[in-house]
Amino acid sequence: MEIIIVGGGKVGGALAEVLCDEHNVVVVDRNEKRITSLTNDFDVKGVTGNCLRTDILDSADVAKCNIFIAVTDSDEVNILSCLIARKMKARHCIARVRNPEFDKQLVFMREELGISMMVNPDYDSANEIAKILRYPEAINIESFANGRVDLAEIKITSGSILENIALTQLSRRLRLDVLICAVQRGEEVIIPHGNFVLKAGDKIHMTASHSNMVKFFKSISSAYREKRVKSAVLIGGGRVGYHLAQQLREMGVKVKIIESDETRCDELSERLNRVSIIHGDGTNHDVIREERVYEADAVVSLTGIDEENILMSLLAKNNGVEKVVTKVNRMNLMQLSETLDLDSIISPKTITVNQILQYVRAKQNSEGNNITTLYRLVNDRLEAIEFVVRERREYIGIPLKKLKLREGLLIVSIVRGNELIIPKGDDCLMVNDSVVVVTTNKGFGDLKQIFD
Repeated sequence: MEIIIVGGGKVGGALAEVLCDEHNVVVVDRNEKRITSLTNDFDVKGVTGNCLRTDILDSADVAKCNIFIAVTDSDEVNILSCLIARKMKARHCIARVRNPEFDKQLVFMREELGISMMVNPDYDSANEIAKILRYPEAINIESFANGRVDLAEIKITSGSILENIALTQLSRRLRLDVLICAVQRGEEVIIPHGNFVLKAGDKIHMTASHSNMVKFFKSISSAYREKRVKSAVLIGGGRVGYHLAQQLREMGVKVKIIESDETRCDELSERLNRVSIIHGDGTNHDVIREERVYEADAVVSLTGIDEENILMSLLAKNNGVEKVVTKVNRMNLMQLSETLDLDSIISPKTITVNQILQYVRAKQNSEGNNITTLYRLVNDRLEAIEFVVRERREYIGIPLKKLKLREGLLIVSIVRGNELIIPKGDDCLMVNDSVVVVTTNKGFGDLKQIFD
């Protein structure tokens, strides 16, 4: 497909890197150094100039564009450039929009202005954090097949009922249909076999239906109810904090926000009901002590400075806080955070890229490609891919135990109509199945490529 990305910053650059392998990508940015860097690093065409000028968009071949993606720092520029691109015959337009004031206009933007998708990284990040806080044992949770399949990441602690258990014994011991599909042990990422034995310190990725996932967390923690998050302190009252506070209140969680900007505190007080707003420096020891931060069930570090967030999360964890979530955007610091053994790390940039990639995959799917969802995990070392079987192929109707799969991958779920199947050797793939594959390989564009 022909794709134009407006804005060559962190998000635009990450999108260009992923999409250029499969599509013809043009990046438009006013900063000539950014364009030079992107065209040197990736197989993309660069256009330097103002994306609101029709001659600049003409030079990017906007009339041939299948998907136009606007991810500049300005909401208004993103929206307006999408409107201009639509008038110039771009087929589909995506705008990154962060201001909460636009939230209530999403339907109007889509139906009346023709913007196909609006991505709000702050709202989506809040969704991810809220989902993690619903399951305090989880590091991260993703969903496939319209929410019918959950993929959760957890860490096995010493004394857990999962410690020293072979995977062949797992379902029988828990009496649940779950599947461990990947294990991170130290620096190694493993697609495990049935005789693989779990150890304390392993980070495991597992799939199950939503209901079985809830039962799983109850099974592995006898203190599940006690571990449920009832109170949370958010350090930083920016947009992510605003959206998260709203969602946590709906979950019945007692929320306190510590924000250093007095004007922002006033805004939050006006917008948020039943949320304690504290004007103070969340990194200040006296403020932490006075507000009893470490007595909360969860601490979420959401300031605009990655290093501050990491430091605050480490202090919270070392002072006994059960659940700690850290917002980190810079990739090198995300990798550092993993070595520091922080609980859950959220990157708005990564979430935005994944949301847009899912839309692009869906459009590919409508044009013959059968990937609908793709998540990159463990610092891009693991991929979880959802395929849809669109037509009869040579692997249809054959038991999985008779098919030879490539090394480093596992079929982890099959959704057939309303039925979720955790696959075993006698199960078969059928036309219209939704199939989730977890792999340490990269570059799969079609389900047939997983077979040798």
